[in-house]
Amino acid sequence: MKKLLFLIAVLLLLAGCSNSSDSKKDNAEKSLKKVTVVLDWTPNTNHTGLYVAKEKGYFKKEGLDVDIITPGDAGADTLVASGKADFGVSYQEGITQARMQDVPIVSIAAIIQHNTSGFASPMEKNIKSPKDFAGKTYGGWGSEVEKSVLSSLMKQENANVNDVDIVNIGDTDFFTAVKKNIDFAWIYYGWTGMEAELRGEKLNMIYLTDYSDKLDYYTPVLSTNEKMINSDPDTVKAFVKAASEGYQYSIKNPDEAANILLKAAPDLDKNLVKKSQEWLASKYQDDAPRWGEQKLSVWENYANWMYDNKLLDKKLNAKTAFTNDFLPK
Repeated sequence: MKKLLFLIAVLLLLAGCSNSSDSKKDNAEKSLKKVTVVLDWTPNTNHTGLYVAKEKGYFKKEGLDVDIITPGDAGADTLVASGKADFGVSYQEGITQARMQDVPIVSIAAIIQHNTSGFASPMEKNIKSPKDFAGKTYGGWGSEVEKSVLSSLMKQENANVNDVDIVNIGDTDFFTAVKKNIDFAWIYYGWTGMEAELRGEKLNMIYLTDYSDKLDYYTPVLSTNEKMINSDPDTVKAFVKAASEGYQYSIKNPDEAANILLKAAPDLDKNLVKKSQEWLASKYQDDAPRWGEQKLSVWENYANWMYDNKLLDKKLNAKTAFTNDFLPK
């Protein structure tokens, strides 16, 4: 009888400890601040650091419960600017245009240090330099910026953008488009270029940065809104610190980071994610003193280029468009 009573007492004690442990865990979870970060597109290797920060507990360590969401029809910039999302993945060009319309969105970290985009075409199209755009069909998404970039590059070789047939292909896949009526398109080499390599399809690439320093802008970036910065700077600092850890992990451990992205987005092509992650690992920080750092000159150069090409009706106060204040020292 005594043994039975002792056993019951032990079980009750263990149950109490378990309940206490569960209670502490629940309280810890409840104490985390819930925030959202909205992607610019479907998950890809530009976003890996965010998924790593979530999976490895970096966000939680900073007191955050982060929900990573896709943008839907509204778009990331709109959701962030309106406060419907706390953070987002954006681009320097989008934030520049938003600031000109007094939209209170701010870049808080450069995800990739240099512009890795350019105009791609199947090798058989024989488009080797901007002058070869003449007489060809370009497939884009209907932005004024596209024609200006094409024109800027073509002028350097005494070619005229009016000789290019510009077609809006929306979100049609690059490989599908160039097999139909499109000769070339604007791509990120770290994703579409990697896919081309896996497919064994040879591309000619014309990188923007090979023709103009002013087109070496930050794309993509992490963003938030002015209200968040002013009312809750501690959360912004915590988010950026954790994201920084996530991207640093991705730089040092591209294969493991790719696995984390694949776990979060299992529909992605495994070989593409692995190859893209390996290619991007050295591009995240590149020659910057720390991941995420942005230069005033880069923001001013691109804004001045946009102004010179009549994409802006006044000069940008670039200091309002970005900040390095929340990056880890």
